[in-house]
Amino acid sequence: MTTREIAEAFAALCKADQHEEAGDRFWADDVVSREAMEGPMAELRGKAAVKGKGEWWYANHEIHSATTEGPFVHGDQFALRFEMDITVKETGQRIQMAEIGLYTVKDGKVVEERFFY
Repeated sequence: MTTREIAEAFAALCKADQHEEAGDRFWADDVVSREAMEGPMAELRGKAAVKGKGEWWYANHEIHSATTEGPFVHGDQFALRFEMDITVKETGQRIQMAEIGLYTVKDGKVVEERFFY
């Protein structure tokens, strides 16, 4: 698959609220995930660790709505824009947020995801 084909399939899964399936299908075994934050989840390595981050996210946030725009493809990378309306379960704080996910593809798999917000 080309980067564009991977990007379009990945985006379609995200638009269908199947983010876990997108990761299971397209993350490389040694994928690196980088968040624009400090702390233990700022950089995770490996498919299991990145999947665990997603599981933590869904367990700790109520998602009222989410949209995905893109993909925007350039060379071996693509970007997606996410908008979310969520409530943090621990505090009850409701937040509207937007973020950009930048994905790097190598050998038909996403080897890095980097988030900007």
